[in-house]
Amino acid sequence: MLIVSKDKYIHYVSQCYVGTAHDYGLLKSEFPPELNWFENHKIRIDLGYQGFETDYLCQKVIIPHKKPKKSELSQLQKDENKEKSKKRISVEHSIGGMKRYRFLADRLRNHDFDLYNDALEVCAGLWNFNIKY
Repeated sequence: MLIVSKDKYIHYVSQCYVGTAHDYGLLKSEFPPELNWFENHKIRIDLGYQGFETDYLCQKVIIPHKKPKKSELSQLQKDENKEKSKKRISVEHSIGGMKRYRFLADRLRNHDFDLYNDALEVCAGLWNFNIKY
């Protein structure tokens, strides 16, 4: 889980988790809703964080429309989702920037999760250094 600003700067990298875990459950465990972490921020999230706007206090939540079961999104909703994804693309660019160091892109036969978390933070730091200088 990453927290990235519009300028592609990575502000937060979560620890890696073994096994399957829902994105929103991880967010709630790392940032408990009762502490108002995001109250002064405008938040752009993807559909993996359904329920964010009911649990967290923030200035504005921008989340794409979810396709209803056995139905389609209207053309207006599709256009809105396209505009929202254009704004959220900086997060994907930051992830891609971290992958340029090949640590995240290649298969790693490492069972030391502390080492993996440290290397992940180093990749984020190198990416931040790269975009700042």
